[in-house]
Amino acid sequence: MQEITIISMIFTAALVLICLFLVLAPFFSWNSYLNFATKGQDSVSNKEVLLSTLNELEFEYKMDKISHADYKNLKKQYESQVVSIMKDEEEQMSTQTVDKDLMAEIESEIEATMKSYKNKKGERK
Repeated sequence: MQEITIISMIFTAALVLICLFLVLAPFFSWNSYLNFATKGQDSVSNKEVLLSTLNELEFEYKMDKISHADYKNLKKQYESQVVSIMKDEEEQMSTQTVDKDLMAEIESEIEATMKSYKNKKGERK
């Protein structure tokens, strides 16, 4: 009988600890782990989210839902985040090398297509 009591007490203690963890976990900050895990990923989606947030912020300000001081502070904060993402994207683009011969060939093909389109359009008139 005592074996059942000990096993039930261990099981109950484990169940209580699991419940406590699940209840208290949201109160602790996991931002440092999340930032490390997603750094360099989804910068485009982050930028889109920030830009849509800026639009919503401006809409709420125009609807007089937030004060001018709050609007200025939040707008400045979100804009600085967007700027940092754009700088990171620019640095990544500058490190990538572009084949200049390939780009020249593509541009010449585009120009030739545009000229043929204009010639066909001129013949129809």
